[in-house]
Amino acid sequence: MDKIDALDIKILKILSGNARIPFKDVAAECGMSRAAIHQRVQNLIEDGVITGSSFDLNPKSLGYTTCTYVGITLERGSMYKKVVEQLLHVPEIVECHFTTGPYMLLVKLYARDNEQLMDLLNNKMQSIEGVVATETLISLEQSIKRNVPVIAQKS
Repeated sequence: MDKIDALDIKILKILSGNARIPFKDVAAECGMSRAAIHQRVQNLIEDGVITGSSFDLNPKSLGYTTCTYVGITLERGSMYKKVVEQLLHVPEIVECHFTTGPYMLLVKLYARDNEQLMDLLNNKMQSIEGVVATETLISLEQSIKRNVPVIAQKS
């Protein structure tokens, strides 16, 4: 990956504030042509700096009232990939991390209610071969959600 320069940083700050801003507006803010901004963004995508663009869905508006984090203990750490392959079949799981600490996996999921959460835990997650235990933490409120800060790289 090529080094990110000051213009890239400026573009990233603008886009992280509003991913739907038209390139012409980014170009005007940066004092560049729309084509130059488009090329810069394409390079940032190709270099893996920008990894996607999507809309954030509001889970509650879709009927998912319970946000839950589940710590998963595995029989052996080497079972990680096989367990993750099975977790991929549970659409309510939105994130899965291989972690250090008390759990080998930390999963974030959304359930419609406590009954569905219990079904997901008992019948979908705890039944996976290699899963020894789960610990459930229900999120009462999301207080912060943001991207990492865009700052200049050290030379």
